[in-house]
Amino acid sequence: MEYFNQAMQLINSNIDMAPYIIFGLLFLAGFNIPVSEDLMLFTTAILAAKNPDYLWPLFAAVFAGAYVSDLICYGLIGRYFGPKLFKIKFFASMISPEKLEKINFFFKKYGVWTLIFGRFVPFGFRNGLFLSAGLGKMNAVKFALSDLLACTISCVTFFTIYYKYGETAIEYVKKSNYVIGGIAAVVIIALLLKKRKEATTN
Repeated sequence: MEYFNQAMQLINSNIDMAPYIIFGLLFLAGFNIPVSEDLMLFTTAILAAKNPDYLWPLFAAVFAGAYVSDLICYGLIGRYFGPKLFKIKFFASMISPEKLEKINFFFKKYGVWTLIFGRFVPFGFRNGLFLSAGLGKMNAVKFALSDLLACTISCVTFFTIYYKYGETAIEYVKKSNYVIGGIAAVVIIALLLKKRKEATTN
């Protein structure tokens, strides 16, 4: 992660270039390069708090980067290249078949709510969502509009929290993410058990 640390240093020392660097890093995240959207939101919000004149350019960069990253993961990797990429070890590690099956189940049952809820779930769940939507050939316009709504809710929420409360907000966000992740895991297990029970009784 040396390149990422260097990028962070560059961002902090060159505020004029920060929006472009932030967008570029998030753009790469769409190709499964390990760039944390949460970390980028936090870094951007802290920079904006210290440099109020750059508030809107910084927010626009992190928001646009996050959204474009989602579209790349859905459209280019999931929908266009599809299963072919999973023959490559680098991309095969992005999501397991079991997780893909679970996400597909949620897409069919809850649609757009899966995207909105999923953006708040930790443990690498987001890229799995976008890949699943692409592999399942979800309507492109529907995905773009649904993810725009989901991305807006999550980015505005976290950016505002980090901007107003800074580093003290991190621990609270982490705790809330773990709670949401735990609830999601329980719901997934319960629905899968119900589905299996229905399959055995039919």
